[in-house]
Amino acid sequence: MQKEKIIIFTDGGSRGNPGPAGAGAVIMDNRGGEIKGVSKFLGTRTNNWAEYEAVILGLETARKLFGKRTAVMIFEIKMDSQLVQRQLRGEYQVKEKTLFEQYIRIHNLSVKYFPRIKFTHIPREENERADELANEAMDKGH
Repeated sequence: MQKEKIIIFTDGGSRGNPGPAGAGAVIMDNRGGEIKGVSKFLGTRTNNWAEYEAVILGLETARKLFGKRTAVMIFEIKMDSQLVQRQLRGEYQVKEKTLFEQYIRIHNLSVKYFPRIKFTHIPREENERADELANEAMDKGH
């Protein structure tokens, strides 16, 4: 039996670094259909912190949508931040304290609810919808 696969596109950004920040996440089925798009204004934050928060937003939204089923589903998180993607895969160390706290939040969510998760770097052009949601959050926030 094939496991259900969900793809979550995430993007975070800030205007100024730090500056007004936002996060966006789009949850898609494996055929490319959008299940849900979410955005969140983050206050004054750095770009990298916002990128992490977008992953957290996506995972928390998926948890609300799918409940306990997340334990048997396959999740792929697609993001255009190569730094965050490589840190989440364990290829780069997380040296900044505020980012390490975000990293730990994602790690804990993964261990508890998302045992089958993969983090993929994609070109910015393939992340337009999540970018749009992150910008919407920044626009509404100030």
